[in-house]
Amino acid sequence: MAKRKAHDSYRLDWQLLKHDWPLWVIMAGLLLAAVLVFPHLPAKVPGHWNIHGEVDAYYPRIFGAFFPPLLAIGLYLLLLVLPLFDPRRENYRRFAGAYAFLRWAIVLFFGVLWVMTILFVQGYTVNIGLVVKALVSVLLIIIGNFMGQLRHNYFVGIKTPWTLASEEVWQRTHRLGARVWVAGGLVCLAMSGFQSAWAAYVFFATILLMAVVPIVYSYLIFRRA
Repeated sequence: MAKRKAHDSYRLDWQLLKHDWPLWVIMAGLLLAAVLVFPHLPAKVPGHWNIHGEVDAYYPRIFGAFFPPLLAIGLYLLLLVLPLFDPRRENYRRFAGAYAFLRWAIVLFFGVLWVMTILFVQGYTVNIGLVVKALVSVLLIIIGNFMGQLRHNYFVGIKTPWTLASEEVWQRTHRLGARVWVAGGLVCLAMSGFQSAWAAYVFFATILLMAVVPIVYSYLIFRRA
């Protein structure tokens, strides 16, 4: 049994990495683009926008050029390594497709956001507030779409004391969470096109509900068990 379990568990090897080769090309392209664009950036670049879509924070150009690509690469590598330390390591094989899609979603999210920011800095008309909210909404919808496939583990998913204590609670919580996140992501996407304060409040309130509802649900069904 031990041999079969070890064979079936997550392994960081060429068989895994070769399927991510387009991501490696994208990440290398982001780094190369950062090197090329760095000399053409101003000393300070926009780093944060408020709910009205106005710039309210600036960062040194080296930060603006290199931090987002390096963050995308760092998160990708972290997602590759984390399962190796998970006591439920063998379960990652059961949702390998969803986990691979998560790696893609994270890299593309930060990559597109960085490209849009650089275009804005270069003088192109880009509504960064809309871009950020739309990208976050799409990311939430994508994660929600795959959430029901996640199996019991300690790093990815809705991790509460009750989901970690019971595989049945985990599965039921993630099935509900999948529906809540897709529905919430669609609401956020609908709100992303509006610049008013009320739309921003609806946007963030929806995200808060998406976080709270599965947590409360996991507690309630654990108590009933």
